Amino acid sequence: MSAAKQPAKTTTETDKKYEGFTDEERGAMKERSQELKATARRGSRSAKADGESEVLAKLAEMSEADRSTGERLHAIIKANAPSLSPKLWYGMPAYARDGKIVCFFQPAQKFKTRYSTFGFNDEAHLDDGTMWPTAFALTTLTAEDETRIGELVKRAAG
Repeated sequence: MSAAKQPAKTTTETDKKYEGFTDEERGAMKERSQELKATARRGSRSAKADGESEVLAKLAEMSEADRSTGERLHAIIKANAPSLSPKLWYGMPAYARDGKIVCFFQPAQKFKTRYSTFGFNDEAHLDDGTMWPTAFALTTLTAEDETRIGELVKRAAG
């Protein structure tokens, strides 16, 4: 074919860059898949005990800043909402009621962000009017923060 008769390349073929999931997001999805398989294998065994050991192991793997925040959150949640069961969720420590995630801790290193996040899912009973926060950025935990988190967790657990 001569140069005049060759089909023109479209910009979508040559200039398009894939902007899908990041490596961290793909990693979280793989972790979630493994969690679901492990839960299915466990069957009726004590999921609560297994979940707690998995959460503690995950916390031990974290960087010092994330680990100390995560361990403190774990203690606050256990003290204020003992009915919530610890478990991993997308490779992050989370706490569930009847198998549904109520709250979770996302360490800063998970998605390479500058702060950790403590968040609530829609299973949390936090409704306050027509708008309320569902996640909080954490850099450090003060005594005031711990008290507020304890109160939120109690409400969320219902």
